[in-house]
Amino acid sequence: MGYVETYYRPGVAGDAPRPPVSGNVEAEICVVGGGLAGLTTALELARRGRKVSVLEAERIAWGASGRNGGFVSPGYSLSYQNIERRVGPDDAKSLHRLSIEGAQAVADNLAALNVPDADRVDGLMSAARYEATSELMARRDWLEREFDYALEFRTRDQVREVLASARYHQALYNSQGFHFHPLNYARALAREIERLGGSVFETSPAIALTQAGAERVVATAGGHVRAKDVVIACGGYTGGLEPRLKRSYIPIATYVMLTRPDKALIASAIRTTAGIGDGRRAGDYYRLVDSGERILWGGKITTRTSEPRRLARLLHQTMVSTYPQLKDLQVDFAWSGLMAYARHLMPQIGKLDEGLWCCTTFGGHGLNTTAIGGRVVAEAIAGESDRYRLFEPFGLTWNGGVAGRGAVQGAYWAMQAMDLVREGRVLG
Repeated sequence: MGYVETYYRPGVAGDAPRPPVSGNVEAEICVVGGGLAGLTTALELARRGRKVSVLEAERIAWGASGRNGGFVSPGYSLSYQNIERRVGPDDAKSLHRLSIEGAQAVADNLAALNVPDADRVDGLMSAARYEATSELMARRDWLEREFDYALEFRTRDQVREVLASARYHQALYNSQGFHFHPLNYARALAREIERLGGSVFETSPAIALTQAGAERVVATAGGHVRAKDVVIACGGYTGGLEPRLKRSYIPIATYVMLTRPDKALIASAIRTTAGIGDGRRAGDYYRLVDSGERILWGGKITTRTSEPRRLARLLHQTMVSTYPQLKDLQVDFAWSGLMAYARHLMPQIGKLDEGLWCCTTFGGHGLNTTAIGGRVVAEAIAGESDRYRLFEPFGLTWNGGVAGRGAVQGAYWAMQAMDLVREGRVLG
């Protein structure tokens, strides 16, 4: 088994490396972070005719944006019930509608930019590992009633027709959700920013942020970017550029493996092109890639970056516990990446100071929320809306330092234990 930065890179030439910042660059808006949050913010602004520059410390989407499982669907890491407790029923509904809009924004960009190498495949399935008929039907009915968002209920027999596992019971199927190649999507966003007159700089980590009259100055090793507005959108790699952000997020490592090719063996277990999430509090997700030749399987989180090969073995064990018939299907590649979590599990989107914005901490549910986060920040900078204020109740909460990281890891282990207990009630 090999360790790679991410499966999405091997054998893909991608775009030619972009130059770093050199000398002084003038822009209206400087976006720090070339992941999906930063790229979407920049694209939304470029579409409005604004002069925008993006700074990426490595290559485009080098972090979580180019390492994730590629699942696009509404929602946040924090449950709807907990969001409602925090902000009330009206704003909770508005926030969920934003998440639906974010997923649609990704779909619209794929269509508008014509990204065939994004390999979009429609369909996501959330499968329960315990008897959940009433629970899933109630959720289906609620989503259609409140948001006009249709999901399809799948019985146990229907689920097992496509997922040959004794672990699964019922499921909800989302025909509007999809999975795709996130790195190629991010590259397409960057190319469109440039086509519209924006600048995208790689290998240009922001090392200092200062004020110069009405402008802000972002310093890199090779020069400076001067701009009226700065948006920080770095996720788990934010570092100390803005101390308030550093104190407010927890970098969480997540892990993904890719199996070796074996289409026939895989088809003995998985007979659907839909992406699968197992619905657990501390669950796994997986999908077929390379036309069904391989399985991409992700899950497990830690508050420190563990050696990916060890985590790959654990992911392999999880796969085999779900599909014993895949015990001889070996792991080909494994990789890890850092996500950013706030303790409240919601994105941190909004204004830090006049001319200084953040769009970060998407907590493992970023493909829709980076899109809507970038849009509402761009709307605010352009003076079009204040929709970003819906996220104000989820501000820069202190991360708790070392104790906070320990609490997050402990909470994850507790969720795993609760999942096992709930499954045990069925499995005996």
